[in-house]
Amino acid sequence: MIYKVISKKEFRRFVDALVKSNNSFGPRQVDTDSQGSPVYQFKPVQSVEEIAFDYTATASSAKHLLLPFREELSRFAFHGDEWEQQTSYEADPVVLVGLRPCDISALNILDDVLLNSHFPSPYYLAKRKNTFVIGMDHLPLPDCFCKSMNHHTVTIGFNLFCSDIGENYYLSINSSKAFNFLKEFETREPNHDDNCLLVERRKLIQNSFQTEIDVTALPSILDIEFDSPVWEKWGQKCLNCGTCAMVCPSCYCYSLTESFDTDLKGARREKSLYSCNLVDFAVVAGGHNFRPKNGDRLKYRYYHQHRGFAENGNQQICVGCNRCGRACLSGINPKDVINDLRMEKESCLICVSSSPARI
Repeated sequence: MIYKVISKKEFRRFVDALVKSNNSFGPRQVDTDSQGSPVYQFKPVQSVEEIAFDYTATASSAKHLLLPFREELSRFAFHGDEWEQQTSYEADPVVLVGLRPCDISALNILDDVLLNSHFPSPYYLAKRKNTFVIGMDHLPLPDCFCKSMNHHTVTIGFNLFCSDIGENYYLSINSSKAFNFLKEFETREPNHDDNCLLVERRKLIQNSFQTEIDVTALPSILDIEFDSPVWEKWGQKCLNCGTCAMVCPSCYCYSLTESFDTDLKGARREKSLYSCNLVDFAVVAGGHNFRPKNGDRLKYRYYHQHRGFAENGNQQICVGCNRCGRACLSGINPKDVINDLRMEKESCLICVSSSPARI
């Protein structure tokens, strides 16, 4: 890692040059919500003036630039009794500006699943290796709990990361590509005052979190509370719309469909992002549904987020951005669900009588 300091004016010049010469995406205001607050999304940008550097959080994550909602995996062409499969793993270079630490952590989790597993995805690999990521720190929203998940800071997964230290940005350069790009712009080595400002900035961010969730031993609690009435309570509220998985930066479940062209001369295989909360997610051939109840489906989403991946990847998949809580039409919030599970577990422990003394 190489560290530099750049003035905010010079940084804007750098970003402007970068986005004008590349296919680029950044946070832009697209609407306002019912309270009049701005709604941001990652959208194409052609100049630095279009980027909202002071944005809070985007309604959905930048995951969809690497994992599209719908993606064609291959095409088939029929020639008489023969057929030919066409597959492409190419992806154009993309510059992604303004990712928050928790969103970069989510990309690192997707990397573990889709790049570092036994069966890496060539489609994801092509997009990920051709994406230049510029991360930026920020003060958390009142309902963010990424500090509880230890994703409020990040040290890998980006090319360049910017920390706001007043009139300047403190740059963490994590790739030779970023280092070479910055050579044409005025930067300097950080001095003692810059380092002190960086420490103060990180303290400010850490102390600004208003929402905390106790996730200590949460995988074990989920095992204990597998048949808890908590799942039925929150499952009765769930609309099975799948919104939580769509806005989540680390959910990656998908479905595959194959369809014929109308002229019957070709076909295509497509992958679509899916959600374990949808009614037919666990339906198998013959029509049997292994998770027929709302509570069962909701439970398994939390198990995937906080239990199954933790066992296999030694980490929980949730990064604490709380997009799912904000987007849920039924008001289901991870903090409330997890707190209910912990209270249920503690009440069970209180009710259990002590073991008889040995004679």
